[in-house]
Amino acid sequence: MGWVARLIVRSPGGWAVPAARRRPAPGAGRAGPPRPELPGVEMSGVAPASLAGFDNLLKKFVLDRRITAAQLAIMKSGKIVLARGYRYNDFSRALPAVSPTSLFRIASLSKNITSAAIMRLVQDGKLSLSAKVTQLLGLTPLDERMGQVTVLRLMQHLGGWDRDVSKDQLWLDHTISAALDVPLPISHADIVKYATARRLDFDPGTKMVYSNYGYLLLGRVIEKVSGMSYESYVTTKLLQPLGITRMRLGASLRSEAAPGEVAYESQYTHTSVVDASGTVVPYPYGGFNMPNQDANGGWLASAVDLVRWTLAFDKPGTVLSSASIAKLVAKPEIGVNQNGSWYGGGWWVRQVTGHLNTWHSGSMPGTYSYLARLQNGFSYAVVFNRREETGSLDFDALDDDMNKVTVSSWPTTDLTSRYF
Repeated sequence: MGWVARLIVRSPGGWAVPAARRRPAPGAGRAGPPRPELPGVEMSGVAPASLAGFDNLLKKFVLDRRITAAQLAIMKSGKIVLARGYRYNDFSRALPAVSPTSLFRIASLSKNITSAAIMRLVQDGKLSLSAKVTQLLGLTPLDERMGQVTVLRLMQHLGGWDRDVSKDQLWLDHTISAALDVPLPISHADIVKYATARRLDFDPGTKMVYSNYGYLLLGRVIEKVSGMSYESYVTTKLLQPLGITRMRLGASLRSEAAPGEVAYESQYTHTSVVDASGTVVPYPYGGFNMPNQDANGGWLASAVDLVRWTLAFDKPGTVLSSASIAKLVAKPEIGVNQNGSWYGGGWWVRQVTGHLNTWHSGSMPGTYSYLARLQNGFSYAVVFNRREETGSLDFDALDDDMNKVTVSSWPTTDLTSRYF
């Protein structure tokens, strides 16, 4: 679909109004220098009038934060009913268009993809959730407690690693390179060797502490058990049955960007981890190793891909059985947290009347993403080409604002065929 642009500017009262409706300035039409373009938000895709509340929320969000690439997609009862790309443009530089199918790094939204892949292996009789990871991967750990780390405990972040204590192994490239005396870029095998030679931070199964490394291990389990690369297994067994063809693993450098992938922004720089040059690079481009993030946070997707992906959990039998889905959202052995929610397999979960709400966010330099499956068949995905680096943590408040939008009548038109 072609680009549908609508220029937005600030009125004196702070509201966004279309530039086309502004009155011409006195003397308009007289000869003179070309008038510069006015900054504002440009949109693509489709937002039905009955869903204007969501669309206006994203436009204001993008405008207030000067976000140069964003997407929103909404699914209702299995139909994609809104699909939008957004771009703040102040015309100070050339910016690529953002369509509903542009690709974004989705960071930790990758975790429910990895957990679904694990459950598919379990469903097919090739893996047990109680299998010991040390046995599956042939590891000889320094800490004997690692023998208590099962596949399920990895999925539920109960493995024994605390990144506030021993730091996050996925972001220790220079440390690991020096400790093992191996060159950059380091590999999955290097990260596993480094972590296996260190003690756990707590007894497995006793508490939930978010662990990217645990999901790196799950990716290696998928490869070992399936005999396929992690990406190939996910693509073949999970994405293709849903007609999802754009999603793929991302790369580290801007020069390696996938077709249609947006440009990422961060105010921070970092010493490159993709080579030993010592070059200081923009954090999203070589400041971390995207291939190593694969099962933890390495996928590229559009918002429409993400809401389409929720059908893996909403339509039993397409990818996963009802029993497999139930195991993914089951309460862990430690029970629920103080908020009444819990971490299942790649999803945060909360019981509401007659339904389980599931959601997850993703965040890394240059990326923020959010995917939610809520009651009444309502799911949505939002992605941005940067995360909040000053002030409040990321863009989590957007979820509360989305929940406040009321819809008097849902559109019946299904946009799925436009994008799949």
